Amino acid sequence: MQKLASIILFLAVLCNSFGQSKGSPLQISHLTGDFYVYKTFHDYKGTLIAANAMYLVTDDGVVLFDAPWDKTQFQPLLDSIKAKHNKNVIMHFATHSHEDRAGGLDFYRQKKIKTYTIKLTDVILQKNNEKRAQFIIPNDTVFTVGQHTFEVYYPGKGHAPDNVVVWFDKEKVLYGGCFVKSTEAVDLGYLGDAAVKDWEKSIKKVQAKFKNPNYIITGHDDWKDLNSLSHTLKLVKEYNAVKTKSSGKI
Repeated sequence: MQKLASIILFLAVLCNSFGQSKGSPLQISHLTGDFYVYKTFHDYKGTLIAANAMYLVTDDGVVLFDAPWDKTQFQPLLDSIKAKHNKNVIMHFATHSHEDRAGGLDFYRQKKIKTYTIKLTDVILQKNNEKRAQFIIPNDTVFTVGQHTFEVYYPGKGHAPDNVVVWFDKEKVLYGGCFVKSTEAVDLGYLGDAAVKDWEKSIKKVQAKFKNPNYIITGHDDWKDLNSLSHTLKLVKEYNAVKTKSSGKI
């Protein structure tokens, strides 16, 4: 009876997680190889907004890049990963200090998952009395986990003063987070902590360092168009041009 109950629970989690409809609060899709993109939703000032994040399956366990924006999906994400891959999440990276990226640091740390941010993110979280990561890493750090190697890279200020991107050289996957805008975006979105003047230079550094990506995962909206990085640069240039024209300086 206990074995039957376990099987039923496993199938329920599996169906809930991977047979999702467009209305599901957690939507997981296969990207390529061991890479998966997942989407969650958050009510921001009366509008339901989707946020993209990613995880990587390795021989040693699963690496999570950012957390669900919807806090109710913190545990379901772990359950879904366990049901699908029979592996535990062992590492979690937050790509900047905003809630849609760093909001799960405390939850996953309590689950004995190693959590990581760069120093800039840690300083901001501490200043705002937010929960912080267990480990602080240099701005440009290469990790090897199981059979995969990836680089966590800080290109400079942009959407946030502390935004990092993650590059997987073998597979040519660039996880851009909110630093990269979707080609669906008509503007730069939330700029409360942005440094738009610096963003242009930071984008160009990413373009020069990580060439010819096969995939670019944006923080929000559709990520399938590989022109997202150049589209972000275009939006930044347009924004700065308007600012320059209206004030004589940025």
